[in-house]
Amino acid sequence: MFKKLSAEVFGTFWLVFGGCGSAVLAAAFPEVGIGLTGVSIAFGLTVLTMAYAVGGISGGHFNPAVSLGLAVAGKFSWASLPGYWIAQVTGAILAGGALYLVATGKADATVGGFASNGYDALSPGGFSMTAALIIEVLLTAFFLIIILGATSGRVPAGFAPIAIGLALTLIHLISIPVTNTSVNPARSTGVALFAETAALSQLWLFWVAPLVGATIGALIYRLLWNEKA
Repeated sequence: MFKKLSAEVFGTFWLVFGGCGSAVLAAAFPEVGIGLTGVSIAFGLTVLTMAYAVGGISGGHFNPAVSLGLAVAGKFSWASLPGYWIAQVTGAILAGGALYLVATGKADATVGGFASNGYDALSPGGFSMTAALIIEVLLTAFFLIIILGATSGRVPAGFAPIAIGLALTLIHLISIPVTNTSVNPARSTGVALFAETAALSQLWLFWVAPLVGATIGALIYRLLWNEKA
């Protein structure tokens, strides 16, 4: 179990440092910034690379919502869920701290939103709490359906990380303007702790919505494939 939890810490660290790091350090870099498309690709690449690197050890969840969804679908042990959640949040916070040290390592540095998630005034596009709830639930549900389908024994083996990474890229392309895209409570927590906004006061939504969405996605998958947990 130690190796599995360590892999989840390591993988979640990479997801947050790579994905949020691209947003904080590279997205708005003068004249050559990667923009929203680049950030979306970066998040997808973090999952794809870590799924191949350590997915064989822990299953490559890197996300409390994914772990919950897999448990609901009968693909993961409920007893292992608390340990995975702790490992994932730990990795995310460590990544947030490392990114904070890098981002503040220049004169006149300002942290600002620090790639945190939010709604209303903290939404990049000014979207409401209702809009944020809907999109986070919906996209997390589809994310779980894709993960469960791509890792099932009914599709060619070895390609799941590609499908999952591309799915996360698409999710970010859709929802960055709405919530800055969470679908991952650990990712949201890891940067909210360091943001210079009221991100922590809105963090509840980015736990509740992804967990609800993951549960819905897992139940839909079981219905589609006629599987019982």
